Amino acid sequence: MEVDPLAEDFPLPESVVTILESPLPPSVEALLQKICLEQSQVPPDVVLRRRLAAIGEEGAKEILRRVAARNVRSLSGFIVYMLNRYPECLREDSKSPAGKSAEKRSPIISPPKALEGNRTPNSTPLKRSGLFRYFSLQDAPGSSERPNPPKAVRLLSFLDEPRSNERANHLMISEQLNLLSQLEFRKLFLILSYIGRNKLEEVISPDAARNILELRDLPMAEFESCIWNVHGHGSYVGSERPKYLDWDSGKTHMYHCNVDQRGQCTFKGPLLDTTRTHLQRALGDENVLCVKFASENECCAKIVADEGIFVGVRRYRFFVYKDDKEKKRKKSLDETKRTPASLKCYFVRFDSIGPCKDDMSYTFAMKKINEARSHFMHVHTVASMSKYIARFSLILSKTIKFPVNLACVDVQDIEDILCRDENGHVVLDEDGDPRIHTDGTGYISEDLALRCPKEFYSARLLRDGNFEQFQDITELDDSDMEGIHYWNREAPLLMQVRLFNNGRAIKGTLLINKQIGPGKIQVRPSMVKVEKDPKLSANSTFNSLEIVAISHKPKRSYLSKYLIALLSYGGVPEDYFLALMESALEETKTIYTNRRAALKAAVKYGDMDYEYTTAKIISSGVPLGEPYLRSCLSRLANMEKDQIKRGKLPISNTCYLMGTADPTGMLKHDEVCVILENGHVTGKVLVYKSPGLHFGDIHIMNAKYVQELDHIVGNAKYAIFFSTKGPISVATEIANSDFDGDMYWVSMNPQLLNYYKVSEPWSRAYVIPKAVSRRPSEFTPSELEYELLRIFLEGKKSGNNMALAADSWLACMDRFLTLGNNNYTHEKVDLRGKMLHLIDLYYEALDAPKTGKKVNIPSGLKPEKYPHYMERKPSYDSTSVLGKLYNYRESSKPEDNSRIEVWKLPCFDVEVPDTCMILWGERYHKHYLPEMTEAMNCGPGGSEVRNVAANDVIKKYKQLLYDASDFEESTRKIDEIFNEALAIYNVCYDYAKRFNDIKKCSFAWRVAGSALCKYHALKQKGQPFLILPSILQDIL
Repeated sequence: MEVDPLAEDFPLPESVVTILESPLPPSVEALLQKICLEQSQVPPDVVLRRRLAAIGEEGAKEILRRVAARNVRSLSGFIVYMLNRYPECLREDSKSPAGKSAEKRSPIISPPKALEGNRTPNSTPLKRSGLFRYFSLQDAPGSSERPNPPKAVRLLSFLDEPRSNERANHLMISEQLNLLSQLEFRKLFLILSYIGRNKLEEVISPDAARNILELRDLPMAEFESCIWNVHGHGSYVGSERPKYLDWDSGKTHMYHCNVDQRGQCTFKGPLLDTTRTHLQRALGDENVLCVKFASENECCAKIVADEGIFVGVRRYRFFVYKDDKEKKRKKSLDETKRTPASLKCYFVRFDSIGPCKDDMSYTFAMKKINEARSHFMHVHTVASMSKYIARFSLILSKTIKFPVNLACVDVQDIEDILCRDENGHVVLDEDGDPRIHTDGTGYISEDLALRCPKEFYSARLLRDGNFEQFQDITELDDSDMEGIHYWNREAPLLMQVRLFNNGRAIKGTLLINKQIGPGKIQVRPSMVKVEKDPKLSANSTFNSLEIVAISHKPKRSYLSKYLIALLSYGGVPEDYFLALMESALEETKTIYTNRRAALKAAVKYGDMDYEYTTAKIISSGVPLGEPYLRSCLSRLANMEKDQIKRGKLPISNTCYLMGTADPTGMLKHDEVCVILENGHVTGKVLVYKSPGLHFGDIHIMNAKYVQELDHIVGNAKYAIFFSTKGPISVATEIANSDFDGDMYWVSMNPQLLNYYKVSEPWSRAYVIPKAVSRRPSEFTPSELEYELLRIFLEGKKSGNNMALAADSWLACMDRFLTLGNNNYTHEKVDLRGKMLHLIDLYYEALDAPKTGKKVNIPSGLKPEKYPHYMERKPSYDSTSVLGKLYNYRESSKPEDNSRIEVWKLPCFDVEVPDTCMILWGERYHKHYLPEMTEAMNCGPGGSEVRNVAANDVIKKYKQLLYDASDFEESTRKIDEIFNEALAIYNVCYDYAKRFNDIKKCSFAWRVAGSALCKYHALKQKGQPFLILPSILQDIL
């Protein structure tokens, strides 16, 4: 009997059923089948086919034509991505003549259906297409009920952009954007941030744009207020409002963009920062866009690589990113997991699709990305992609520009000192590379070293309080540096630098050398991270010597939980650490009664205080029991206790010093030279470098006086020198370190030296093979960009390995210490083996960004439970020294400020002119309180944006009081200032007494603190004098 092929009980192939249930137009079906055949892809399912059908034949064909132009991993995934990104937008425009004509030029995008009922009469298909799509409106405008206002969203732009001169002829720019593009860029960026999800043309009419343009000459603070009042309230998250008073202070302007999983962009900023990078200094702040991706969607990454990101008429392209291993290392695994998956990179402006004032003069206008990168360094010459990424990210180091014209500096190459065995043969490491004694360190002549700015010691730590003194240096052009006077009376002994010179990129430390002659810098091969390409011209490179940090007088040193564990393993008894704990907690109690202890703590945390307010109050003689001062001291004591809780125990006769190699060759392998304030240290010392985890990472070395060193470094101070003799560098034995700026923990503490017994130094037992990859020069330019983005997005997947290895090691070490000093049991042997394996994996993970090695932590090395002090689940109660320290700390409760009674100091509780009381009573209650409430809503407690907003409110009222930024710069009569300062004090304290809330007194001291301190000092018959916080810290 013949079978009916259409009978119900005859099973049709699934692919046929899919086609029957979700038919597509023949042209779309043919194109889809062709893609599946050519790219060996699985056909889309019924749901996805129906979504394609819903956007119409032309729209579906347009999306599939884009798919056909790529080799995609997942056909369905890419189609979903495209449909989400262009929701039902192709169907409408393809019906209109304008849309059909534009289709040949670029993808045609219109607003989603949600807006169809809200279109303005002027909303034509042409306006909704082409260029205007990156001002897409996601929600209907005009909605008054927005409990959680969204941030500004922009769609990424074109796939196949022609050159900017071609685009200018093909694309229409709205009148509004054309007008607003005439604004200063930071003002345009502010508008694009503040209009929220709204399309620019929907919320700003041409007349409104002309009105905004008339505000172009307003100071930035006034301009921001105007735009916020009109557009910001309804569409922008108030907590992220960039509200500053010091827009023109010379601070770095940071421009942020977040890219979500659908490829849509959110703008934020500009935000002000006190640090700057070589990238920003070379191109200008407004040409650098900090971009954060929320997902590792590779399709999205390829789209971004093709299109770039548009801000107004400017296009920014992916340029560089940095794998910040330092942040990863300091995070525990739990912290890493709690952090949202996002990666930060930097896009750089290249071209424009409309008129732009500096198009012709801009360095990267009309340049290809690989050409642009060569302006910084010839990074294409490196051997692997991992090195390409690591080396090029040197332009992201936070630095200040060294005030020297490099054209007048003689940069010389000198040889590294290699490690040799007893027969004089060069020793190789596990990867077959020569071991080096001088890894990462060179020389600088004394005359150049003296140009290092005074008071500088780390670019990363520049803050509002000290930013201005380096501002002029930062902004100097080479041409302005001729004839400049020396900046320092004493040159730093070591400088951690980045040197970009004629295509080369050099990283490391420069040791002052009085013997090499003036105007010279000497670098070694180990410092040269990128070599010059002889085929390229060096005339257009951004040459600069950048300082990251210098050797400086060390601050008080602390132990960490890892260091405590290693010292315990080495024989230091538990009682020693418990005694340190007791001493530290007792010291916090003296803060309330001992003026020296109080001042010491106030200066230590001065950067977290408002302009060292607490230190100023103490120094002026105000009694420590004064209510507001008491609350400040309570906060300082709690901060000290919190440090102790995190395992940071203060320890004497110990410091952190920058390390380098002995230039004299006099030191033996087990010897070091340590130079502190009073000269050379002699005797036994412990030496360690974080993040060392190996039992032998703490070395006992012999500190020796080297007279020959005086002829090289003179009176320069604060560093540790290591020997250049032996088969392996001591730095390598200590946590696989080098001399490119690493800081070494050096202890002369007699008790530690008496207790501690050294272990065999670290040597690698578990070696991960070298990563095999193509050289960057073997990629085509487009392949290189895709590969860079792929590696960048993959970084999210491997970011936990470092934290996982460290946490697993600590859990194993805790169990090892709990078992005591009995003979090695089977469990201890097993734990020790696991720790050794974890140590090697941890060090490999630290270097993985440079080596490209893939590090995975085997499940057998992961603990089943964690000690309770790690605050991870599942946990057990640890009885090790770290567990006991944690339990001891937990018993110390923080002090409650709410119990402090508010009362006035008699010398401030005096009669004040009524006019002053009325003036400041009105300012405080009617203006300050609501303004500060708004500032406090600008983000979570402790966030930078909230602190900045609050500080700006305080600056406003200081300006009203002093007619200047502070008391010292004021030209007002001192009696007038004193009367108003006393009025502020009494208004605030009266208000605080009503609620018995000491926090309400802060306004008086933050605004009028300098005047009140001066007034109090004069009443005590004293004459205050100026002293720098850094000097005060040295004295204390």
